[in-house]
Amino acid sequence: MGSQVKRIALSGYYGFGNSGDEAVLQSILLALEDEGRRQGIGIEPIVLSIRPEETERTYGVRAVHRMRLSDVARTLRECDGLISGGGSLVQDATGVKTIPYYLLILKIAQFFRKPTFIYAQGVGPVRRPLFYPMIRSVFNRCRYISVRDEESADLLAQMGVRRSRVEVVPDPVMGLTPRERNAAGSEPKNGSERSGSKPVIGVSVRFWNDDRSELDGIARALRMIVERLPAAIRLLPFHLPSDAEASRYVMDRLGPDLPDGTTLEMADGALHPQDMMAEVGACDLLIGMRLHALIYAAARSVPPVGVSYDPKIDQFLNRLGMKAAGSTDDLRPERLAEEALRLLEHKSEWLETAGSAIERLKREARLPAQQIVSILRS
Repeated sequence: MGSQVKRIALSGYYGFGNSGDEAVLQSILLALEDEGRRQGIGIEPIVLSIRPEETERTYGVRAVHRMRLSDVARTLRECDGLISGGGSLVQDATGVKTIPYYLLILKIAQFFRKPTFIYAQGVGPVRRPLFYPMIRSVFNRCRYISVRDEESADLLAQMGVRRSRVEVVPDPVMGLTPRERNAAGSEPKNGSERSGSKPVIGVSVRFWNDDRSELDGIARALRMIVERLPAAIRLLPFHLPSDAEASRYVMDRLGPDLPDGTTLEMADGALHPQDMMAEVGACDLLIGMRLHALIYAAARSVPPVGVSYDPKIDQFLNRLGMKAAGSTDDLRPERLAEEALRLLEHKSEWLETAGSAIERLKREARLPAQQIVSILRS
């Protein structure tokens, strides 16, 4: 007799072209597959996506349109459970409809008496107290709850979710690895192999301030770096098309008159999360605003230099024993440049300091999959 198969739906910010959220999805899919194999059951995922055909093509899984609630309800009725997450789903910073949507998906599954699981979510900010009882009611009915930082666990406790039921784990992307071959079909190389002795500096930016002051500051910092050390600067857009536009803005501010030996380019074609992870792994340093750019860097033992626009950046860096080199409110180019140059010069010392934390985070990133598969199996 073959092993049993459990069908599990996944709800998150999937199909929107955000490399970070797609990396979360890929990480969860791989962790569930590996853990199912280890525990002797098959896992059949069904992803709720805004572009289901694209999700099916990219990941080789079944997908349904996340906004067609009749299809979603039918899927949840047929499934053995629902995973909500990861990512920052339970927050109202992006709009008043975000929390009600994700809670509704959970409530539909709970209506059909399906086990529901919160997978390494970042909770908050929740600025509207009217959401507190709704979140408490839905989360307290979940079979398993994991969040990606202590602050999320504390916020849930304030809302009345029992703290003893909440497990704090790393972002699932810490458990992701690159594919064997990159988009060009060749084995990924590290930064020094790719550009000779010249370091490769990856840069992940996004629009934030209306006056673009944060991008101007990053461009000035990059100029300071290359005036002291010739480098290959490689812009890595994580969320298309907006991050590509932000990257072009930084490239324009750097100007055409770069110091001798310095090159400037933007990565393209790295649409799959594991291909973008290979791009980050080919760098000697990563300056990043995007959380998952910094996570990719740490997972590939590339020193990350964070520019914080959200507490989640600081919370992740704290777990590595690091601090952001600046924020969108207070970005000093000279400080950012000095931190980047310091890490480039002392990469081996950084690895010695952060290496054990990185390995621990990679192991702990698989804990939610272990727990969820165990519950489904029993």
